[in-house]
Amino acid sequence: MGHRGSANVNGAGMTREMPEAGIVAGPPPSAVMMQLLGGFQVSQAIYVVAVLGVATILEQEGPQTVADLAERTGAKDEPLHRLIRTLAPLGVFTIDGEYVNVTPVGTTLSEKHPQSLHGIARMWMETHYLPFSELLHSVRTGHPGSDKYLGEPFFDWIANDPLREVLFSQAMADVTSSLRTGMFDDYQLPAGRTVADIGGSDGSVLVELLTHDGDAGRRGILFDRPTTVPAARPVLSAAGLTDRIEVRAGDFFIEVPPADIYVLSAILHDWDDNACQLLLGSIAAAGAPGARLLVIEGVVPEGDEPHLTKAIDLTMLGMLTGKERTEKEYRDLLHRAGFTLDRIVPTRSPLSVLEATLR
Repeated sequence: MGHRGSANVNGAGMTREMPEAGIVAGPPPSAVMMQLLGGFQVSQAIYVVAVLGVATILEQEGPQTVADLAERTGAKDEPLHRLIRTLAPLGVFTIDGEYVNVTPVGTTLSEKHPQSLHGIARMWMETHYLPFSELLHSVRTGHPGSDKYLGEPFFDWIANDPLREVLFSQAMADVTSSLRTGMFDDYQLPAGRTVADIGGSDGSVLVELLTHDGDAGRRGILFDRPTTVPAARPVLSAAGLTDRIEVRAGDFFIEVPPADIYVLSAILHDWDDNACQLLLGSIAAAGAPGARLLVIEGVVPEGDEPHLTKAIDLTMLGMLTGKERTEKEYRDLLHRAGFTLDRIVPTRSPLSVLEATLR
Protein backbone atom coordinates (compact mmCIF):
# COMPACT_ATOMS: atom_id res chain seq x y z
CA MET A 1 0.00 0.00 0.00
CA GLY A 2 2.86 2.39 0.76
CA HIS A 3 4.60 1.70 -2.60
CA ARG A 4 4.99 4.77 -4.85
CA GLY A 5 3.12 4.33 -8.12
CA SER A 6 1.53 1.07 -9.20
CA ALA A 7 2.58 -2.02 -11.07
CA ASN A 8 1.23 -3.28 -14.35
CA VAL A 9 1.69 -6.74 -15.85
CA ASN A 10 2.52 -6.64 -19.52
CA GLY A 11 1.85 -9.34 -22.10
CA ALA A 12 5.14 -11.08 -21.39
CA GLY A 13 4.39 -11.47 -17.68
CA MET A 14 6.88 -8.77 -16.70
CA THR A 15 5.98 -5.95 -14.37
CA ARG A 16 6.85 -2.27 -14.93
CA GLU A 17 6.33 0.76 -12.75
CA MET A 18 3.50 3.09 -13.68
CA PRO A 19 3.91 6.84 -13.00
CA GLU A 20 2.02 8.39 -10.14
CA ALA A 21 -1.34 9.93 -10.91
CA GLY A 22 -0.98 13.49 -12.16
CA ILE A 23 2.62 13.01 -13.35
CA VAL A 24 3.00 13.05 -17.13
CA ALA A 25 6.16 11.36 -18.33
CA GLY A 26 8.03 13.20 -21.08
CA PRO A 27 8.69 11.58 -24.43
CA PRO A 28 11.64 9.19 -24.54
CA PRO A 29 14.89 10.51 -26.03
CA SER A 30 14.37 8.42 -29.15
CA ALA A 31 11.03 10.13 -29.81
CA VAL A 32 12.61 13.55 -29.37
CA MET A 33 15.39 12.63 -31.77
CA MET A 34 12.89 11.30 -34.31
CA GLN A 35 11.18 14.68 -34.32
CA LEU A 36 14.50 16.45 -34.78
CA LEU A 37 15.46 14.13 -37.64
CA GLY A 38 12.14 14.82 -39.32
CA GLY A 39 12.73 18.55 -39.39
CA PHE A 40 13.42 18.45 -43.13
CA GLN A 41 9.93 17.11 -43.73
CA VAL A 42 8.34 19.79 -41.55
CA SER A 43 10.14 22.58 -43.44
CA GLN A 44 8.86 21.17 -46.73
CA ALA A 45 5.32 20.98 -45.35
CA ILE A 46 5.51 24.61 -44.27
CA TYR A 47 6.81 25.52 -47.73
CA VAL A 48 3.79 23.85 -49.34
CA VAL A 49 1.44 25.78 -47.04
CA ALA A 50 3.14 29.04 -48.05
CA VAL A 51 3.16 28.37 -51.80
CA LEU A 52 -0.46 27.17 -51.89
CA GLY A 53 -1.58 30.29 -50.04
CA VAL A 54 -3.36 28.38 -47.27
CA ALA A 55 -2.10 30.68 -44.51
CA THR A 56 -2.94 33.78 -46.55
CA ILE A 57 -6.57 32.70 -46.95
CA LEU A 58 -6.99 31.83 -43.28
CA GLU A 59 -5.23 34.94 -42.02
CA GLN A 60 -7.35 37.19 -44.24
CA GLU A 61 -10.74 35.44 -44.04
CA GLY A 62 -10.81 33.30 -40.90
CA PRO A 63 -11.60 29.58 -40.45
CA GLN A 64 -12.31 27.46 -43.52
CA THR A 65 -13.04 23.81 -44.19
CA VAL A 66 -10.31 21.69 -45.72
CA ALA A 67 -12.58 21.09 -48.72
CA ASP A 68 -12.86 24.85 -49.33
CA LEU A 69 -9.12 25.34 -48.89
CA ALA A 70 -8.37 22.49 -51.28
CA GLU A 71 -10.69 23.87 -53.95
CA ARG A 72 -9.27 27.38 -53.70
CA THR A 73 -5.62 26.33 -53.68
CA GLY A 74 -5.75 23.58 -56.30
CA ALA A 75 -4.91 20.83 -53.81
CA LYS A 76 -6.55 17.47 -53.08
CA ASP A 77 -8.71 17.26 -49.94
CA GLU A 78 -7.17 14.22 -48.28
CA PRO A 79 -3.46 15.09 -48.71
CA LEU A 80 -4.12 18.67 -47.60
CA HIS A 81 -5.97 17.43 -44.52
CA ARG A 82 -3.03 15.20 -43.62
CA LEU A 83 -0.60 18.08 -44.08
CA ILE A 84 -2.64 20.39 -41.84
CA ARG A 85 -3.12 17.64 -39.25
CA THR A 86 0.66 17.18 -39.07
CA LEU A 87 1.36 20.89 -38.62
CA ALA A 88 -1.40 21.55 -36.07
CA PRO A 89 0.44 19.97 -33.09
CA LEU A 90 3.49 22.01 -34.07
CA GLY A 91 1.56 25.24 -33.54
CA VAL A 92 0.84 26.27 -37.14
CA PHE A 93 -2.89 25.48 -37.31
CA THR A 94 -5.81 24.69 -35.02
CA ILE A 95 -8.57 22.27 -36.02
CA ASP A 96 -12.11 22.57 -34.63
CA GLY A 97 -14.38 19.94 -36.14
CA GLU A 98 -14.46 20.51 -39.88
CA TYR A 99 -12.90 23.97 -39.64
CA VAL A 100 -9.24 24.90 -39.79
CA ASN A 101 -7.75 28.15 -38.53
CA VAL A 102 -4.23 29.52 -38.46
CA THR A 103 -2.33 30.38 -35.26
CA PRO A 104 -0.32 33.57 -34.68
CA VAL A 105 2.78 31.59 -35.67
CA GLY A 106 1.09 30.30 -38.81
CA THR A 107 -0.06 33.78 -39.86
CA THR A 108 3.57 34.72 -40.59
CA LEU A 109 3.30 32.45 -43.66
CA SER A 110 0.63 34.77 -45.07
CA GLU A 111 1.77 37.06 -47.87
CA LYS A 112 -0.36 39.84 -46.37
CA HIS A 113 0.91 39.67 -42.79
CA PRO A 114 2.96 42.71 -41.63
CA GLN A 115 5.65 40.33 -40.33
CA SER A 116 5.37 37.90 -43.23
CA LEU A 117 7.99 35.18 -43.67
CA HIS A 118 6.34 33.92 -46.84
CA GLY A 119 9.33 35.00 -48.91
CA ILE A 120 11.89 33.29 -46.69
CA ALA A 121 9.82 30.08 -46.68
CA ARG A 122 9.94 30.01 -50.48
CA MET A 123 13.55 31.14 -50.80
CA TRP A 124 15.00 28.70 -48.28
CA MET A 125 13.22 25.71 -49.79
CA GLU A 126 13.95 26.70 -53.40
CA THR A 127 17.58 27.79 -52.98
CA HIS A 128 18.94 26.36 -49.69
CA TYR A 129 17.19 23.03 -49.17
CA LEU A 130 19.05 20.80 -51.64
CA PRO A 131 22.47 22.49 -51.31
CA PHE A 132 22.22 22.02 -47.54
CA SER A 133 22.50 18.27 -48.12
CA GLU A 134 26.25 18.93 -48.37
CA LEU A 135 26.57 20.13 -44.76
CA LEU A 136 28.91 17.23 -43.99
CA HIS A 137 31.27 18.61 -46.64
CA SER A 138 31.14 22.01 -44.88
CA VAL A 139 32.16 20.53 -41.54
CA ARG A 140 34.90 18.31 -42.98
CA THR A 141 36.50 20.92 -45.22
CA GLY A 142 35.55 24.32 -43.81
CA HIS A 143 34.18 25.30 -47.22
CA PRO A 144 30.48 25.92 -47.97
CA GLY A 145 28.71 22.75 -48.98
CA SER A 146 26.54 24.81 -51.30
CA ASP A 147 29.61 25.58 -53.44
CA LYS A 148 30.04 21.87 -54.03
CA TYR A 149 26.36 21.26 -54.77
CA LEU A 150 25.83 24.31 -56.99
CA GLY A 151 29.26 24.30 -58.62
CA GLU A 152 29.82 27.96 -57.76
CA PRO A 153 29.49 30.35 -54.80
CA PHE A 154 25.91 30.88 -53.67
CA PHE A 155 25.75 34.62 -54.42
CA ASP A 156 27.13 34.06 -57.94
CA TRP A 157 24.49 31.38 -58.50
CA ILE A 158 21.75 33.75 -57.30
CA ALA A 159 22.98 36.60 -59.52
CA ASN A 160 22.99 34.37 -62.62
CA ASP A 161 19.19 34.10 -62.66
CA PRO A 162 16.97 37.22 -62.46
CA LEU A 163 14.09 35.24 -60.94
CA ARG A 164 16.33 33.89 -58.18
CA GLU A 165 17.64 37.41 -57.59
CA VAL A 166 14.12 38.75 -57.12
CA LEU A 167 13.15 35.85 -54.85
CA PHE A 168 16.27 36.34 -52.72
CA SER A 169 15.80 40.12 -52.42
CA GLN A 170 12.15 39.73 -51.44
CA ALA A 171 12.95 37.06 -48.87
CA MET A 172 15.68 39.16 -47.30
CA ALA A 173 13.35 42.16 -47.18
CA ASP A 174 10.68 40.03 -45.49
CA VAL A 175 12.91 38.48 -42.87
CA THR A 176 14.82 41.65 -42.00
CA SER A 177 11.65 43.74 -41.76
CA SER A 178 10.09 41.07 -39.56
CA LEU A 179 13.11 40.87 -37.27
CA ARG A 180 13.44 44.66 -37.25
CA THR A 181 9.90 45.28 -36.00
CA GLY A 182 10.12 48.13 -33.52
CA MET A 183 13.91 48.09 -33.26
CA PHE A 184 14.37 51.69 -34.46
CA ASP A 185 11.47 53.16 -32.48
CA ASP A 186 13.77 54.56 -29.79
CA TYR A 187 16.99 54.74 -31.79
CA GLN A 188 18.66 58.02 -32.73
CA LEU A 189 21.11 58.18 -35.63
CA PRO A 190 24.54 59.66 -34.84
CA ALA A 191 25.41 63.11 -36.14
CA GLY A 192 26.09 63.33 -39.85
CA ARG A 193 24.33 64.61 -42.95
CA THR A 194 24.76 61.67 -45.36
CA VAL A 195 23.74 58.10 -44.48
CA ALA A 196 24.90 55.36 -46.87
CA ASP A 197 23.31 51.93 -46.64
CA ILE A 198 25.88 49.56 -48.11
CA GLY A 199 24.32 46.39 -49.51
CA GLY A 200 20.95 47.98 -48.75
CA SER A 201 18.87 45.72 -51.03
CA ASP A 202 15.39 47.24 -51.48
CA GLY A 203 16.14 50.26 -49.30
CA SER A 204 13.70 49.36 -46.51
CA VAL A 205 16.30 49.74 -43.74
CA LEU A 206 17.40 53.16 -44.94
CA VAL A 207 13.77 54.25 -45.31
CA GLU A 208 13.05 53.18 -41.75
CA LEU A 209 16.12 54.92 -40.34
CA LEU A 210 15.38 58.21 -42.08
CA THR A 211 11.67 58.07 -41.30
CA HIS A 212 12.27 57.53 -37.58
CA ASP A 213 15.05 60.12 -37.47
CA GLY A 214 12.94 63.23 -37.94
CA ASP A 215 15.81 65.29 -39.42
CA ALA A 216 14.59 66.20 -42.90
CA GLY A 217 18.04 67.55 -43.74
CA ARG A 218 19.68 64.15 -43.80
CA ARG A 219 20.35 62.59 -47.19
CA GLY A 220 20.60 58.89 -47.98
CA ILE A 221 22.57 56.76 -50.42
CA LEU A 222 21.42 53.25 -51.24
CA PHE A 223 24.30 51.16 -52.57
CA ASP A 224 24.06 47.58 -53.86
CA ARG A 225 24.69 45.36 -56.88
CA PRO A 226 23.39 46.55 -60.28
CA THR A 227 21.00 43.59 -60.39
CA THR A 228 19.58 44.44 -56.95
CA VAL A 229 19.04 48.21 -56.85
CA PRO A 230 16.06 48.29 -59.26
CA ALA A 231 13.96 46.65 -56.51
CA ALA A 232 14.52 49.71 -54.32
CA ARG A 233 12.88 52.30 -56.55
CA PRO A 234 9.24 51.36 -55.79
CA VAL A 235 10.06 51.16 -52.06
CA LEU A 236 11.59 54.63 -52.04
CA SER A 237 8.72 56.00 -54.11
CA ALA A 238 6.10 54.53 -51.77
CA ALA A 239 7.90 56.12 -48.80
CA GLY A 240 8.09 59.51 -50.55
CA LEU A 241 11.89 59.56 -50.23
CA THR A 242 13.06 59.50 -53.85
CA ASP A 243 14.24 63.10 -53.51
CA ARG A 244 16.30 62.35 -50.38
CA ILE A 245 17.82 58.96 -51.25
CA GLU A 246 20.21 58.49 -54.16
CA VAL A 247 20.49 55.00 -55.62
CA ARG A 248 23.95 53.84 -56.71
CA ALA A 249 25.22 50.50 -58.01
CA GLY A 250 28.62 48.92 -57.60
CA ASP A 251 30.76 46.34 -55.82
CA PHE A 252 31.25 47.09 -52.13
CA PHE A 253 34.46 45.07 -52.05
CA ILE A 254 36.04 47.56 -54.46
CA GLU A 255 34.62 51.01 -53.73
CA VAL A 256 31.74 52.67 -51.87
CA PRO A 257 30.51 56.30 -51.90
CA PRO A 258 31.70 58.91 -49.40
CA ALA A 259 29.33 59.41 -46.45
CA ASP A 260 29.21 60.55 -42.84
CA ILE A 261 27.38 57.46 -41.56
CA TYR A 262 27.61 53.96 -43.05
CA VAL A 263 25.07 51.22 -42.43
CA LEU A 264 25.75 47.50 -42.83
CA SER A 265 22.53 45.62 -42.12
CA ALA A 266 22.85 41.82 -42.09
CA ILE A 267 25.90 42.02 -44.36
CA LEU A 268 28.99 41.11 -42.33
CA HIS A 269 27.54 37.78 -41.20
CA ASP A 270 27.46 36.65 -44.85
CA TRP A 271 31.24 36.80 -45.22
CA ASP A 272 34.39 35.37 -43.65
CA ASP A 273 36.84 37.63 -41.84
CA ASN A 274 39.06 38.24 -44.90
CA ALA A 275 36.11 39.31 -47.06
CA CYS A 276 34.82 41.51 -44.22
CA GLN A 277 38.21 43.22 -44.08
CA LEU A 278 37.93 44.06 -47.79
CA LEU A 279 34.46 45.49 -47.33
CA LEU A 280 35.34 47.44 -44.20
CA GLY A 281 38.49 48.61 -45.98
CA SER A 282 36.36 50.08 -48.78
CA ILE A 283 34.35 52.01 -46.20
CA ALA A 284 37.51 53.17 -44.39
CA ALA A 285 38.95 54.42 -47.71
CA ALA A 286 35.78 56.36 -48.58
CA GLY A 287 35.01 57.82 -45.15
CA ALA A 288 36.90 60.52 -43.30
CA PRO A 289 38.30 59.91 -39.81
CA GLY A 290 35.41 60.15 -37.37
CA ALA A 291 32.93 58.64 -39.83
CA ARG A 292 30.41 56.45 -38.05
CA LEU A 293 29.55 52.85 -38.87
CA LEU A 294 26.31 51.14 -37.81
CA VAL A 295 26.44 47.35 -37.98
CA ILE A 296 22.98 45.82 -37.62
CA GLU A 297 23.42 42.16 -36.69
CA GLY A 298 22.59 39.62 -34.05
CA VAL A 299 25.32 39.14 -31.44
CA VAL A 300 25.86 35.56 -30.31
CA PRO A 301 25.55 35.31 -26.50
CA GLU A 302 27.85 33.13 -24.44
CA GLY A 303 26.62 29.84 -22.98
CA ASP A 304 23.83 27.50 -24.05
CA GLU A 305 20.92 29.93 -23.91
CA PRO A 306 18.67 29.87 -26.99
CA HIS A 307 19.21 32.70 -29.46
CA LEU A 308 18.23 33.22 -33.08
CA THR A 309 21.86 33.78 -34.07
CA LYS A 310 22.74 30.21 -33.17
CA ALA A 311 20.13 28.88 -35.60
CA ILE A 312 21.15 31.32 -38.35
CA ASP A 313 24.80 30.33 -37.88
CA LEU A 314 23.92 26.85 -39.13
CA THR A 315 22.68 28.44 -42.37
CA MET A 316 25.94 30.35 -42.67
CA LEU A 317 27.93 27.16 -42.13
CA GLY A 318 26.20 25.28 -44.91
CA MET A 319 25.61 28.01 -47.48
CA LEU A 320 28.19 30.80 -47.16
CA THR A 321 31.67 31.60 -45.91
CA GLY A 322 30.30 33.85 -43.18
CA LYS A 323 29.26 33.26 -39.60
CA GLU A 324 27.42 34.79 -36.66
CA ARG A 325 29.82 36.49 -34.24
CA THR A 326 30.17 37.24 -30.56
CA GLU A 327 30.77 40.73 -29.18
CA LYS A 328 34.52 40.04 -28.96
CA GLU A 329 34.66 38.77 -32.52
CA TYR A 330 32.93 41.90 -33.82
CA ARG A 331 35.16 44.15 -31.71
CA ASP A 332 38.32 42.46 -33.07
CA LEU A 333 37.02 42.44 -36.66
CA LEU A 334 36.25 46.16 -36.57
CA HIS A 335 39.50 47.05 -34.81
CA ARG A 336 41.60 45.34 -37.50
CA ALA A 337 39.83 47.43 -40.15
CA GLY A 338 40.50 50.73 -38.38
CA PHE A 339 37.22 51.11 -36.48
CA THR A 340 36.62 51.37 -32.74
CA LEU A 341 33.47 49.70 -31.41
CA ASP A 342 31.88 52.40 -29.26
CA ARG A 343 28.81 50.60 -27.96
CA ILE A 344 26.26 47.89 -28.68
CA VAL A 345 22.66 49.08 -28.58
CA PRO A 346 20.26 46.23 -27.78
CA THR A 347 16.80 46.49 -29.30
CA ARG A 348 13.42 44.86 -28.78
CA SER A 349 14.30 42.52 -31.68
CA PRO A 350 16.96 39.76 -31.77
CA LEU A 351 19.20 42.25 -33.59
CA SER A 352 21.48 44.91 -32.12
CA VAL A 353 23.05 48.08 -33.47
CA LEU A 354 26.83 48.05 -33.12
CA GLU A 355 28.08 51.65 -33.33
CA ALA A 356 31.71 52.18 -34.36
CA THR A 357 33.93 55.11 -35.32
CA LEU A 358 36.62 55.25 -38.02
CA ARG A 359 39.92 56.08 -36.34
